[in-house]
Amino acid sequence: MVHSVERFHVAMDVHDHVVELRPVGEIDIASVTAFRAALWAAPARPVLRVDLSGVRLLSAAGVRALVATHLRVRARGGELVLTDPDPVVARVLRVTGLHRVLPVRCSDRSQSLPGRSHDLPGRSHDLPGRSHDLPGRSHDLVACAA
Repeated sequence: MVHSVERFHVAMDVHDHVVELRPVGEIDIASVTAFRAALWAAPARPVLRVDLSGVRLLSAAGVRALVATHLRVRARGGELVLTDPDPVVARVLRVTGLHRVLPVRCSDRSQSLPGRSHDLPGRSHDLPGRSHDLPGRSHDLVACAA
């Protein structure tokens, strides 16, 4: 399934326990409606993973869409996970504090971060300093290598 606007599109893969969305392009006021529609069209699974590696820009409208989706997914007992943010997008996540609310991970498809383990192929790993067990704790956000 693909949702599209001229310079923006979203691909969706549905698995037993995970739905993965891969938006590509810029998430701004012009494309946020398509992004939000794709997020909300995702079937209920324990994990909704949004691969941000193809996103070049994440505006405030995109951040609001992620926060609304986080609340919606959490209300049904699931988890929204962001993966592989571009350095510009990682900066937006850090500046807005969203990296303190949502797990942000680098997958094995991206290049290695110093000290990162590769124990299972295809498994996502937390960014350094990220702890899911300590709410309210300050976390460092390091952009995943492209």
